[in-house]
Amino acid sequence: MDKKAKIEILKKILAIESVNDNETEVADYIASLFANYSTAKIEKVSYAPHRDNLVITIGNSGPILGYSGHMDVVAPGNLADWSTAPFEPTIKDNCVFGRGAADMKGGLAALVVALLELLEKKSELPGQIRLLATVGEETGEYGAAQLTKLGYADKLAGLLIAEPTDNMQRIVYTARGVIDYKVTSKGKSAHSARPQYGINAIDNLVEFYKLAKARLAKFTATDEVLGGVTHNITVIHGGEQVNNIPSYAELLGNIRTIPQYPNKLFYEELEQIIAELNKQKGFSLAITYSFPEEAIPGSPDSPIIQIAKKVHSKYWEKPAAITGSLGANDGAEFLQAKGSFNSIVIGPGSNTSHQSNEYVDINSYLKSIDFYQDFAITFLGTQLIK
Repeated sequence: MDKKAKIEILKKILAIESVNDNETEVADYIASLFANYSTAKIEKVSYAPHRDNLVITIGNSGPILGYSGHMDVVAPGNLADWSTAPFEPTIKDNCVFGRGAADMKGGLAALVVALLELLEKKSELPGQIRLLATVGEETGEYGAAQLTKLGYADKLAGLLIAEPTDNMQRIVYTARGVIDYKVTSKGKSAHSARPQYGINAIDNLVEFYKLAKARLAKFTATDEVLGGVTHNITVIHGGEQVNNIPSYAELLGNIRTIPQYPNKLFYEELEQIIAELNKQKGFSLAITYSFPEEAIPGSPDSPIIQIAKKVHSKYWEKPAAITGSLGANDGAEFLQAKGSFNSIVIGPGSNTSHQSNEYVDINSYLKSIDFYQDFAITFLGTQLIK
């Protein structure tokens, strides 16, 4: 496949407005690229209307290497901040600009082209490669969760996720987990001139706020790569109007966890606070969680890291940094599959994720395609030797 065709595939994927929805159009386009290859197994897995995961497997038998990328993107934000239309991919200064260029349609397109080229060349694979293209990564990794529950990640030999890592200059082996939670507070309305007849839902929510900030501060351990736990209350809503005692209030909290602390410890702490407060007169609090993810442990000395470093050195003079990620990714779900395997994250893309004027460097994108092909053949070859 020539350079122009590789860039065109990237641009077509970028042009699809899959803002936390509409991933089916991306899946259909990618599937169409593989339709003429009888040796490619194509499976669409529906999550919801207009939201289909896509699984493509190439190779006939042997160990399976997972390649993963998500098809959704975040909203472009204020269009006035963009120098080009976010869903009209534009090339300038040897970069492709557009929403999702870095996070992570650049990496997804590179994986797609890598597999297509292996099929075009009729490469003899020492195993299989399975592309797991997911929905909903930006809002909770629920596409990856669905594919994991259905067994698509069972007994993988390894997993590579093509999230952006400073234009392929970092290889990530560990990542923080995340717990998004919501606390609701029910009270009783009354005129603000007669507050004794009501129950102030905001006051009760503030009591939870203070206790949660204090109690979770005791998780003081730090990870040498990921740092410490963070806990932030990020959204608060409540009340009806200024002269009413509020009958309802809610807050959203975000915890970023590290491998030293399983998520269950935070659930226990938060739920204990809820139980304690609800024993008091007038309190009616409840807590729910939104797609929590465990932290991803790992070792910088694992075989998959060593292979990635070796292959990387063939394409870049500067060695890749072996590091961790402060954000969560689909690997947290896939690693719950049956079997034992390690995951890494390495992908093209700048540090403009979620920003206006997001872009991917064309040279990085093209070299990543070669890397993904070489890595797959090298990694799967080592699995056959075992």
